[in-house]
Amino acid sequence: KDFKMKLIALLTIQALAASAFTGVPSSVSRSTLKHHNSAASGLFASTGETDGSISRREALQVASAAAVLATSTVVNADDEGAGGKLVEFTVNNLDGEEGKTGTFVVKTRPDWAPIGEERFVALAESSFFDGCRAFRVLPGFIVQFGINGDPAVQSKWRSSSLKDDPVKVSNSRGTVVFATAGPGTRTTQLFVNLGNNSFLDKQGFSPLGEVVEGMDVVERFYSGYGEGAPSGRGPNQGLIQKQGNSYLEASYPKLSYFSKVVAK
Repeated sequence: KDFKMKLIALLTIQALAASAFTGVPSSVSRSTLKHHNSAASGLFASTGETDGSISRREALQVASAAAVLATSTVVNADDEGAGGKLVEFTVNNLDGEEGKTGTFVVKTRPDWAPIGEERFVALAESSFFDGCRAFRVLPGFIVQFGINGDPAVQSKWRSSSLKDDPVKVSNSRGTVVFATAGPGTRTTQLFVNLGNNSFLDKQGFSPLGEVVEGMDVVERFYSGYGEGAPSGRGPNQGLIQKQGNSYLEASYPKLSYFSKVVAK
């Protein structure tokens, strides 16, 4: 297993480096690692300036960071841990149907990723997630969210990027993780792992908490739109940044969304 993980990490570094030198966006990894890295490439969050592709310089930064992280030690996300908060998400449009609601609860883990955990709690306590759509749902892989429905609100966070947390636990099913546009670029976008995505560990994705109640609800987020643009017919992250929920409500009305998020 350890050998396989290192091999995947090495191939990821090679793919990202290739994109930097050829000018091809992060989709180059889709042709190189058709399963794992095709999906993982979408976790490089859009800043709103582009369609979500990473630049040549960013690709080199990611490759460099991945090389360092490949030597780190990752433990299982099954220890108790102290501290942290419970954050309850109330979800509407489950299965893509208005009126179908449910809740899930995230237990934050400052001992795993203190910088990311602090930002996640701050977003929840400021009602940032209220009204946010889960714009990228890939069954068996991830549910991605965290672009505010009001472009004015989102723009205030765009320049408030975070330093990276070392990866201390694996991207196992139910863990909550920040998406990124490269090293030191985490802002507001997150994802919940729907499967055991340990191959993400070596790419620097550091879990900050985990779903402790309602994982069955998370599994019911509407996934019918598939992968996001430009790779698929799903929402374009750049347009969400610029137009907010007006774009999503008009073009992707079945997306599941958070009607209320409360930190306890």
